[in-house]
Amino acid sequence: MDNQTALVQPLITDTAVIVGILMTILGIVFYTSSLSNKYIKGFYNVIPPLLLCYFLPGVLNSLHVFDGANSPLTSVGSRYLLPACLILFVISLDLKEMWALRKRAGLMFITGTIGIVLGGPLAVWIVSLFAPQVVGGVGPDEVWRGLGSLAGSWIGGSANQVALKEILQPSPRLFSSIIAVDAFVAYLWMAFLLYGASKAKQFDKFFKADSRDVDHLMQKMEAKTQANARTPQTKDYIIMLAIAFGGTGLATFLAEPIANFIATNYPHLEQFSLTSGFFWLILFATIIGVALSFTPAKELEHAGASKLGSTLLYMLIVTIGMQMDISAIADNLGLFVVGIIWMSFHALLLLIVGKIFKVPFFYFAVGSMANVGGVASASVTSAAFHPSLISVGVILAVFSYAIGTYAGWLTALLMQIASPI
Repeated sequence: MDNQTALVQPLITDTAVIVGILMTILGIVFYTSSLSNKYIKGFYNVIPPLLLCYFLPGVLNSLHVFDGANSPLTSVGSRYLLPACLILFVISLDLKEMWALRKRAGLMFITGTIGIVLGGPLAVWIVSLFAPQVVGGVGPDEVWRGLGSLAGSWIGGSANQVALKEILQPSPRLFSSIIAVDAFVAYLWMAFLLYGASKAKQFDKFFKADSRDVDHLMQKMEAKTQANARTPQTKDYIIMLAIAFGGTGLATFLAEPIANFIATNYPHLEQFSLTSGFFWLILFATIIGVALSFTPAKELEHAGASKLGSTLLYMLIVTIGMQMDISAIADNLGLFVVGIIWMSFHALLLLIVGKIFKVPFFYFAVGSMANVGGVASASVTSAAFHPSLISVGVILAVFSYAIGTYAGWLTALLMQIASPI
């Protein structure tokens, strides 16, 4: 966020009121999307409800109705709602079926990583041909330093970005501009993928993709749920919430001491994001969910565990969307061009590999978001296809955290070479 934007006071600062607005947005979107009116149905055939839940809070943030970037709700979303919904989704995990998806999911994830590593220096080189001042700079204002921290965000997440910021030492002014580019370009790309999820069959037809493995898992999970579904009782909701937030509490309890211990005694492991409490929180939440999938807790899926998880996930989506600032595109236009070229190369490489290997659009989307968006965005994108597929996004995103700092550092060095002298 730039200084000018920071000076604009939001219309609403009361967190309770903001929560009311966000939940009202969810209610309106879900209510209207269920109506039978042909015009409304036509609208939602073009604009998926999930995309609106993500985009509308961003519009309000851009109009300064509230200040999403500095709201405590963003940390509530990532620290409470995200691990809680992950646990509820993962307790119904079928590891055998998930393992069958590994090859094509891994292929697209690696392709996405390569797209970021090579796309950064390519974008810098292209822009240097017609606007060298945009990607130049001296000392801490050398643009490649800021873009190197962006590479950490796009291969991993915010923890990797912060790690590379400390390594590359971009100036605060440059880093603020990079944050705006990160938010706008990544969220715009995520919006496209969410839209694509609603048109997955058309994309699969374009790729000539064999999506039988993905379809088989979704159909198996749906058939199993329908065959064993029961009307949930109050105690079921209480137990599910207890498991979700109890597991989140346990994951947090374990994560912070481990992260602090490693930071104190093995600070060099920061390059692997192992000093990040959030990394350990997501890892332990996932492990807890997987462990519970081997216990009677997995039967809670028949009472609607994934539906409750989806409810928490949509609450998470509006807290992600409220961080988007559409007006940021008007500032630092040159750097936005770099970001758009960079992301376009990432998308093009995924498109080429997906076309060659006839990969379903699901792998395209989750392979990209596991890199660019991290756990939260990968979970949201996977859920747009089917709740049973969220585990694929989570596993890839956790791996992305592990390699993000190294891959981002390599990208920064390549961008330094590509920068104008």
